Amino acid sequence: MEDKILALFDQKQNWTLNEIEAALNLRSTEAFVQLVKTLNVLEDKHILLNNHHHYMRMDANQYLVGKLKDISRFEWMLSDGVQKIYLPKHKNEGLFVDDLVLVDIQTKKVVRVYEHTIHQLTGTMVRRKKQLVFHSDIDYHCEFQLKTMDHSLRPGTKVVAQITNYARPVEIKISEIIGNEKDPGVDITSMLYANKVRMHFNEKVQKELKKIPHEVRDQDRENRVDLRSLITFTIDGDDAKDFDDAISIERKPSGYRLYVHIADVSHYVQTKSAIDREAFARSTSIYVCDRVIPMLPFDLSNGICSLNPNVDRCTLTVQMEIDATGHCTSYKIYPSLIHSNQRCTYKKVNQLLEGNVVSEYARIRNQLFDLEACAYLLENQAKERGAIQFETKEPAIVLNDKGKAVDVYEKTRGYAEEMIEQCMILANVCVANCLHQAHLPCMYRVHLKPNPEKASTINTMALALHLSYDIMPDEIEPKVLAQFLSSLEENEAYPIISMISLRAMEKAYYDADCLGHFGLALEEYCHFTSPIRRYSDLVVHRMLRKYLFEKQDREQVSKDIHAIGQQAEHVSEKEREAIAIERLVNDYKKAEYMQKNIGRVYTGMISGVQKFGFFVELSNTIEGLVPVHTLMDDFYIFDEDTLTLQARSQKKAYQLGQKVRVVCTGVDVPKGHVEFALTTSQNGKKH
Repeated sequence: MEDKILALFDQKQNWTLNEIEAALNLRSTEAFVQLVKTLNVLEDKHILLNNHHHYMRMDANQYLVGKLKDISRFEWMLSDGVQKIYLPKHKNEGLFVDDLVLVDIQTKKVVRVYEHTIHQLTGTMVRRKKQLVFHSDIDYHCEFQLKTMDHSLRPGTKVVAQITNYARPVEIKISEIIGNEKDPGVDITSMLYANKVRMHFNEKVQKELKKIPHEVRDQDRENRVDLRSLITFTIDGDDAKDFDDAISIERKPSGYRLYVHIADVSHYVQTKSAIDREAFARSTSIYVCDRVIPMLPFDLSNGICSLNPNVDRCTLTVQMEIDATGHCTSYKIYPSLIHSNQRCTYKKVNQLLEGNVVSEYARIRNQLFDLEACAYLLENQAKERGAIQFETKEPAIVLNDKGKAVDVYEKTRGYAEEMIEQCMILANVCVANCLHQAHLPCMYRVHLKPNPEKASTINTMALALHLSYDIMPDEIEPKVLAQFLSSLEENEAYPIISMISLRAMEKAYYDADCLGHFGLALEEYCHFTSPIRRYSDLVVHRMLRKYLFEKQDREQVSKDIHAIGQQAEHVSEKEREAIAIERLVNDYKKAEYMQKNIGRVYTGMISGVQKFGFFVELSNTIEGLVPVHTLMDDFYIFDEDTLTLQARSQKKAYQLGQKVRVVCTGVDVPKGHVEFALTTSQNGKKH
């Protein structure tokens, strides 16, 4: 029907609903309903416009659709990614930042608000002219009016506000009191609320939790392989409280028998239950520097679903036979029952592997060294197939008892972390292989080959650094790239090429189709090992249970594949949101830490170059901008191909990987921004 409707607008510009109905000769109620639905779709697609009198075709020369950006107290900026216009606020009332709107380009007036995207704000109650008013954490260049005042509010109280009317002033109501702005953690809580993080579990979830046991019952043990006689242990971070995975290992004449036991969350969290719906809405746990916002309630994630030591737990086990060369020659996947003998930490296991005595691990000492030897074999196989090892840094942020950042440093990894990573990857591979080869539904972890245009930046940078690299961007393979990076590990150019290569990669995501994992050089891969904190893994567990363990009728396979395809889009989006929030909080706390270090001189490495300046990363992972306008010794031109700022009148340039001395000149804590300037010896400006 869309084509028939649009053909009418080739005849004339404006049509009433009745005229369209008559022109299409519609004679039934069903046809009329379909007409209205189709017109609504065409409006949603921004093809037609309804001014409440007529439908008209959108003219790109007359109208522009985009989101409003708040650039000052007097102006909005609207852009569709290509064209941008500026709108006076006094002519456009009842609008708010990020509104999706339709604008008449000639009159510069908003014709239609398609969607308000911001409904919730965080801010602080402040006293102004003897009145208590709401001050937003983000400056929206507008005033807010509380329709009703909560008399328990005091100056300095952090609150969550819901917008009730997009007017001038913007009308709001307080929906939640977070606490005093000076209380530890209130700043981060405000950021989480501002970014729509789900902070609480509703009453339906709480009601279901009461029905879930706190210990394994007799009926839970049924149809499980009893592995409690195996020596089993977990290895996690010092502050971890939720243990998804446990390990058992046996040395065999032919190599090793490796068991990866994963918490059987699907046994306790039923599909479409209130807990499941909330877990899907979150899709992932979020980890910020002072807390975890869990996907599952702590009663589950730290309780019955956590593989805590000295208690029985229900698990799904992948049992793998590893030969002397590190190949997995066979595997089994089955429901199991385990009893963890020891809760280990990466720190202490690394100490043991380095030759120190860790008396509390005496009982499992041999197993830990067997695991180390097995992991070396697995790691060698990963290198052989071409898995890419990128140089990445993870920050550790230390807060004092007031919640303020007092130290920032780079987290270090020992071989204990690598051991567990290799075990988890192999278990994930086995599960993906099992489901894929049986043509059963699975939510795969997909990492596509780099876009040739992005991959060409590796060639360009290698050429600029006089490195031998002649791989065609559209023919790039993981093994060749991995070998190239490995050959540079002792070269000073390695950080630059590693950084460029990482940025050239596509983002990994979830999909119902098995499309391979470029970075790991695998044809089949999924996430199975963290069902406490990732919904994707829970989906995979359910498919194993449904089709492999319970052997249900395969007539639901197509339906499940379709459902997983839809779930995968949501889960991928929530993962991206979680990463963005974690980075946002980290940047905020890093800026807070640097606030006390303004004027201090550092040595750092250039980590990014743009026409407006270059970013410098310090050894503690803090990154700051050196604005181009602070480079006083010359005029600098940005070379996009080689990502350099080149001096116009002298042979001087700033490029990725270059070490520089900088001084911290300022911070913007709310925005998480740090600003640097070059020291006097590198720039013609005195500080």
